[in-house]
Amino acid sequence: MRQKLNLITLGVDDFQRSLDFYEKGLGWKKSDKSMDNLALFPLGGITLSLYPRQELADDANLKYSPTEFSGLTLSFNTKSEKEVDEVLTKVKALGATIIKPAQKVFWGGYSGYFKDLDGYVIEVAYNPFWEMDENDNLKL
Repeated sequence: MRQKLNLITLGVDDFQRSLDFYEKGLGWKKSDKSMDNLALFPLGGITLSLYPRQELADDANLKYSPTEFSGLTLSFNTKSEKEVDEVLTKVKALGATIIKPAQKVFWGGYSGYFKDLDGYVIEVAYNPFWEMDENDNLKL
């Protein structure tokens, strides 16, 4: 099997509210392949999609059951500590909950965490040991 993920889908409670958070709030551009209840955001080699949570659970033949922590985080890597602070300030103003303020961390970087409007945990991090290419992709 190829070592490749192409799409991450987040099940959301209020599709329009979540779409506004990512599109209007963060300024992300949605693909023209998006549909009425499916938003697709190309992220440079991987796509993030938003889809109604109950419909996603139904599609997977699962019953939706909320938890405080699902064991999954998404990470947005920045180019500086200042950018970490700027992103966390912006998402808080958009209604996100800061669950760990930005701080120096044990692995030598600087990061913080927030929960988006649907409770997904997103890390905003600056890692001085990782490089990014001209397209903001991690060079690992």
